[in-house]
Order: sequence, then structure tokens, then C-alpha cells
Amino acid sequence: MNQKLKVDLGVLAMLVLDVDGVLTDGRIITHHDGTESKCFHVLDGHGIRMWQRAGLKVAWLSGRHSLATIRRAEELQVPYVLQDCHVKLPALQKLLEEIGVPAGRVAYVGDDVMDLPVIRHVGFGAAVANAVDEVKAQADYVTTRAGGDGAVREVIEYILKGSGRWQSLMERYET
Repeated sequence: MNQKLKVDLGVLAMLVLDVDGVLTDGRIITHHDGTESKCFHVLDGHGIRMWQRAGLKVAWLSGRHSLATIRRAEELQVPYVLQDCHVKLPALQKLLEEIGVPAGRVAYVGDDVMDLPVIRHVGFGAAVANAVDEVKAQADYVTTRAGGDGAVREVIEYILKGSGRWQSLMERYET
């Protein structure tokens, strides 16, 4: 489901990702000692690294706090990880102001109703295939893959290919 895009993909400078339900399948395993586990897809991780190699910024924006999220973000060198954001738009606006990125140059991927204000605010909003209907209806792009199953990689490829950045990233794999 591709609707009319609000922005040329080439102007996007930052990707902001929800965590639970987007980077993961939304399931949380709580261990007896209170720690938790989440499953992150390797395709999404590589996609994030490719996004960064293209010189673009990335941030994670989550309603929950999780050590597993912090650990995965550290592995991928994600510099901006905002957690415990129960109302996401003000947190995102503050970050964008601090780093000097206009909302119109931001892509966001979400899955649930708390993501709606952000999707409406940014230049490009995407929903994962298993997002709630309200989010899909507001998205500029809806993935074919579910959250936690490579949906983030799909969005990254869509933007990088649509902006003409993809081929130069592929050169390192052609030798």
C-alpha cells in the first residue's frame, strides 16, 4: 500500500525506528531474574549499518525501557536511543531540535497507535505489515514483511533505492 509520498526520498536524512513490534516481533521474554530477551533480525541490523554508511542518521524511539534494546543499539552504533517515551512526538521533536534535523527530512517506522503522531509529523512514515490498521492507513509505505522479520531492512532499501543511494552501497559487495 503506497500512498502519495509527502516528500522526495532523496531529502531524507534520518531514520527513526520504534523498537517493540518494528525492530522486534513485539514479544518480550521475561526471565525469572527480571531480565528480558528480545529477538532482533540480522537483516534489519545490516540495513541499519548500510543506512549509516550512506551518511544518514538513525535513532530508536521506544515507549519501554530495556537493557536488550540498549545492548543491540550499542552493537549497531546507534547514537540516539530514546526509551520510556510514552508520548513519542515531544521526545522526537526535542531530539530533532538538538541535532538540527527538520521533521520533513525524517523517516519513521511504527506499528501501533502511539506511533501515529510521529508518522503524521515526519516527512515519510512507514508501517510494518502487522501494524494496526490505523497506522497502516496513515503510512506513506506499508512493508510486506512483519516487524522483527526484516521490515526495517525493507524500508531502508525502499528509501535508499528510491533516492539513488543504493547502487553505490552495493559496490563493496561486487568485488
